[in-house]
Amino acid sequence: MRTVDDILEHIGEFNFFQKQTFLLLALLSAAFTPIYVGIVFLGFTPDHRCQSPGVAELSRRCGWSLAEELNYTVPGPGPEGQAFARRCRRYEVDWNQSALGCVDPLAGLASNSSLLPLGPCRHGWVYDTPGSSIVTEFNLVCTNSWMLDLFQSAVNVGFFIGSVGIGYIADRFGRKLCLLITILINASSGVLVAISPTYTWMLIFRLIQGLVSKAGWLIGYILITEFVGLSYRRTVGIFYQVAFTVGLLVLAGVAYALPHWRWLQFTVTLPNFCFLLYYWCVPESPRWLMSQNKDAKAMKIIKHIAKKNGKSLPASLQSLGPNEEVGEKLNPSFLDLVRTPQIRKHTLILMYNWFTSSVLYQGLIMHMGLAGSNIYLDFLYSALVEFPAAFIILVTIDRVGRRHPWAASNTVAGAACLASVFIPEDLHWLRVTVACLGRMGITMAYEMVCLVNAELYPTFIRNLGVLVCSSMCDIGGIITPFLVYRLTNIWHELPLVVFAVVGLIAGGLVLLLPETKGKTLPETIEEAENMQRPRKNKEKMIYLQVEKLDTPLN
Repeated sequence: MRTVDDILEHIGEFNFFQKQTFLLLALLSAAFTPIYVGIVFLGFTPDHRCQSPGVAELSRRCGWSLAEELNYTVPGPGPEGQAFARRCRRYEVDWNQSALGCVDPLAGLASNSSLLPLGPCRHGWVYDTPGSSIVTEFNLVCTNSWMLDLFQSAVNVGFFIGSVGIGYIADRFGRKLCLLITILINASSGVLVAISPTYTWMLIFRLIQGLVSKAGWLIGYILITEFVGLSYRRTVGIFYQVAFTVGLLVLAGVAYALPHWRWLQFTVTLPNFCFLLYYWCVPESPRWLMSQNKDAKAMKIIKHIAKKNGKSLPASLQSLGPNEEVGEKLNPSFLDLVRTPQIRKHTLILMYNWFTSSVLYQGLIMHMGLAGSNIYLDFLYSALVEFPAAFIILVTIDRVGRRHPWAASNTVAGAACLASVFIPEDLHWLRVTVACLGRMGITMAYEMVCLVNAELYPTFIRNLGVLVCSSMCDIGGIITPFLVYRLTNIWHELPLVVFAVVGLIAGGLVLLLPETKGKTLPETIEEAENMQRPRKNKEKMIYLQVEKLDTPLN
């Protein structure tokens, strides 16, 4: 029974067609960045204080500097240095009264300003920023700060629902159709976010963006891995994710140039409309067509690939054999992910590792809490850490396989979290170094789970399997803020202990998965079930047969 991998060996595994398609889909990967982490800039919360009528006039009359104005008119920090009182409470003072002097104006009202009554910010806030964000425009601070959390949670809820639903549709009706639909909806909803007049409308359109954007990113990943040959599959998978890292760097630069959130949202959304041109540039996956018994269409695309690559398709491969034609058309089902024992084991372990990668990836960033005041540089530095992770994967994955580097990366991330617990605060450089090591480890794990996930499922449920398993990282994204901030209130290092346990368990579970290095993508349930011992025997038998054929020639 001939497979697409067999045909690609003759018409080119990574020639002109695959390179062109990879570059096109890599742009799609980079464009996903603003949706996944754009909240850093769209929801930036600058330093702020209550708006108090009369303060600006008094400050002008007295000639105060900004520091003097804050010292005289804004409450000091709350207990243990907390800034809540300074940002969310105001003195219940009429600043328009003429009796107030310019030197310590509150001295005549109370012997100590801490004795003055405080009230909520009834007249809004003053934000110390030259730009704008959804926080400054819709006042998502103090008692309304939960609305910013809801904004980000809505995206992750959309990721979760969309990954499962659209994953099923992509396996049932094709990759290309779903890709184009998700691109159109994503671009349209992104523009609507930028022009939303109220917080409620913005939340709705952001949820819609979440429903389609991550699913589109993963469909692009599936497509490119199905277009290339066996020996290039892992490389394009890793570089597809490196394109996401490049998107992080571009986002930092664009956000720096456009500090106003509506213009930033417009700028990062509009290029998505160009991806609709992929209707003429990116064909349907021949693997999916063959799994649906659409052999004529699959062969037409295969001939197109051969022509693009400047190769001729051998006559023996220009029509599919009878084994493919008599097969029954396979429709994907969620039960296929858990019906058989090996695929069920793969599904559970992959779901846990997706969850772990998300929790540690986002949790380490939140917990480290970059101390610098320049969010653009902080974001840039955190993105640069991901390039060494990709390089290490490229160096090791063909030499030692997928499983052991993946397990090691999870273990390193967990060990780094545990080590951080015991490093004294005064050794700041060491804490930062260990934190970066943990970030690098979990970045490697994130890239590995995406790579291996696609290699463990047969073609007709591959897209569904990746999207269902990866939906667990959306669950992790929803709970991580609560996990970090609530546990920190109990003990500052407690989240790191939880991260260490979760990461070390993930590293151990990875060792229970089969090694996929050098193996063709499984086409059927039976092939996926027999990825370990039976497949090794088959490979050994083929090797002996080739050796016998070569002997007379020598």
